Amino acid sequence: MRQRTILDFTVSAIGLGGMPMSIEGRPDEDRSIRTIHAALDAGVRLIDTANSYHLLAGEVGHNERLIAKALASWSGNTDEVLVATKGGHLRPGDGTWTQNGDPTYLKQAAKQSAKDLGVDSIGLYYYHRPDPKVPYADSIGALVDLLAEGVIQRAGISNASIDQIHLANDLLGGRLAAVQNEYSPKHRSTEDTLAECEKLGIACLPWSPLGGITQAKQLGDSFADFHDVADAHGVSPQQVALAWELAKGERVIPIPGASRPESILDSVKAVDLVLTADELAKLG
Repeated sequence: MRQRTILDFTVSAIGLGGMPMSIEGRPDEDRSIRTIHAALDAGVRLIDTANSYHLLAGEVGHNERLIAKALASWSGNTDEVLVATKGGHLRPGDGTWTQNGDPTYLKQAAKQSAKDLGVDSIGLYYYHRPDPKVPYADSIGALVDLLAEGVIQRAGISNASIDQIHLANDLLGGRLAAVQNEYSPKHRSTEDTLAECEKLGIACLPWSPLGGITQAKQLGDSFADFHDVADAHGVSPQQVALAWELAKGERVIPIPGASRPESILDSVKAVDLVLTADELAKLG
């Protein structure tokens, strides 16, 4: 039987980023679960998380456990939902970020993530961020082993260069399923990786597609062209930004974060927003 690809799970072509529901300023659990349920009810079938999405040092896996709880209480068919998580980027709890690309750690982290998600096998597992102290090939080797052991079903990489994309895909025997890089109206330096993923047939998932947690609300004010196009369509600048990203390629799947139902419901509407060639040229 053919393994379902990531695109098979993206009925809405938009994923949900879980990070805002677990770090600074996070909402109460009830609102977070309502946000996840709203996304699922609207057709979102890809949820993105990481073991490092937490606030306090003793909360590793907070967002994974939150998503597991939301899925357990959802009335729909969870077999249709792909949950992607990541390992290798740590948050000690003091607001800083560190890396650990040691293969032994990555394999242990993946097994713990499976427990926190309440699954036997993780649908998609990313190496979160390169560790300068560990050869990249060694870290990717952990993904190869995790696939062989059945701990994960698909492997991805995040914050990766074109060279790292090719190296990872080669080491994985052509099985690199997804690349997750930052990309938004204000962060366009990774556009070459979107094009490379499209060429290689690999899903590309822009993180912080609206410019980040603290910047998403100000998108229209900071980027006049997006505001102008939004006014012309009678929609939010955030919808325009996501529609602009979706137009970058058939394998582009933005994963906007959300901490309230209204936010993700607005984002999902971007799927039906068709921008003209002139508008896309204007936005760049």
